[in-house]
Amino acid sequence: MTTGPLDGIWITELDAVEGGGIPLAVKDLFDTAGIRTTYGSAVFADHVPAESAWAVRALEEAGYVNVGKTNLHEFAYGVTSQNLHYGTVPNPIAPGRTAGGSSGGSAAALAAGLADAALGSDSGGSIRIPAACCRLVGLKPTYGLVPGDGLFPLAPSFDHAGPMGRDVDACAAMMRHLAPALEQRPLGSLEEVEVAVAWTDEADPLVRARVEEAAARFPRTRRIAFPTASGTSDAFMREIGDVHRELYPEHAELYGENIRPKIERCLGVTEAEAATAAHRREAYRDEALEALGGADLLVTPTLPMVAPPADVDEIATRGRVTLFTYPFNALGWPTLALPCGAAEDGLPASLQISGRPGADALVLAAGAALEAALKA
Repeated sequence: MTTGPLDGIWITELDAVEGGGIPLAVKDLFDTAGIRTTYGSAVFADHVPAESAWAVRALEEAGYVNVGKTNLHEFAYGVTSQNLHYGTVPNPIAPGRTAGGSSGGSAAALAAGLADAALGSDSGGSIRIPAACCRLVGLKPTYGLVPGDGLFPLAPSFDHAGPMGRDVDACAAMMRHLAPALEQRPLGSLEEVEVAVAWTDEADPLVRARVEEAAARFPRTRRIAFPTASGTSDAFMREIGDVHRELYPEHAELYGENIRPKIERCLGVTEAEAATAAHRREAYRDEALEALGGADLLVTPTLPMVAPPADVDEIATRGRVTLFTYPFNALGWPTLALPCGAAEDGLPASLQISGRPGADALVLAAGAALEAALKA
C-alpha cells in the first residue's frame, strides 16, 4: 500500500501492472466486480459489486489495467476530497494545497505517477477542479455520451463520466473506447476555429493573465458576456436529495460531518423549488447558445483561483470553486480543463475549452492544438 506523503490517494490499491497494459486509476464511485467499492462512504465500506461499471469494462477490454480505486470526496459531494473516513487526498505537485474534488484521488494518482490514465466523474466540476489543482487535463464529455451504468449517482441529470490524463492525448485515447462512435480529428491550425472568451474578469489577477494569454493563441477570438447558471441549483440539490432520501435517514450517523449539512439542505428542497429551477435551467440552455453565437468554442478559466489550502472549509469555499465549472453541468456541454501556466504562488492556472453539445471531438482537437502551442 502507498505510505507517507501519498496517504489518502487510494481506497483500494491493487497489484502493479505486469505484462503490459496502461495503468488506470479508477475513482471509487465506479463499481468494480469483485473489488471493494465504497463510493467514498462508510455506509458502503464493505460493498463488493458483482459487476463493473460500463466505463471500467470498456477501458479494461481496451487494454487498460486497473491499479487501484482512488479516494474521493464522500459520495462525490465536495470539491476538496477531504474524506473523513479514508483520509484527505494530498496534492503531489503542491503539498499543503487541495488536490480538488471530488475526483481528487484520480488526479493525485496521475500527478504522482502512480497511473498513466484515470477515470473520474463530474457533476459540478469534479473532473475539472482536480485537473486544475494538480496541473492535469480532464474532459467532461457531452452529457450522456459516456454511459453512466455502474456509477453511483450524485445528481443524475448533471452527472458525467470522463477521462483524466497528464495531457490531451491521454484523454483522447481513453475517449476512443469510452465513446467509440466519436470521430476525433486534429485541427490543422488554431485559425480554424473562432473562440469566444468569458469570465476572466472574475478570476484572480495571474489566473486571468494566464488564461487570456493562452486564449490569445487562437487568432480569431472575441470577448462575450456569457451567462451563469444562477437559479438552477435547486434542481441539482433536489436530485441529490432524491438519491439519499431513504439512505440518509437510515445511516445518518455514518455520513461525514462535512457533507451532512449539504445532504440535509438537499433533502429540504421542495418539488416546487426544483420545478422552478428546472425551468430556469431550460432557459439557461437557450441563453447560452445565443450568447455563444457564431463562435465555435468558448474559453474560460477553470477556477477563479489556484488550488486552495488543503485545510480549507469546503462548504464555505465550494461556491467560488465551482463558479466556472458547474454551469457546463447544467448545460451538458463538453468541457476540457487544460493547464496554462503558473499563476499566484507559482501554482498552475487552468482554462476550460467548451463547445456545444456533441462538439467533443472539436473540443479535444482544439485542446491538443492549444497544448502544443503553449509548449512550443
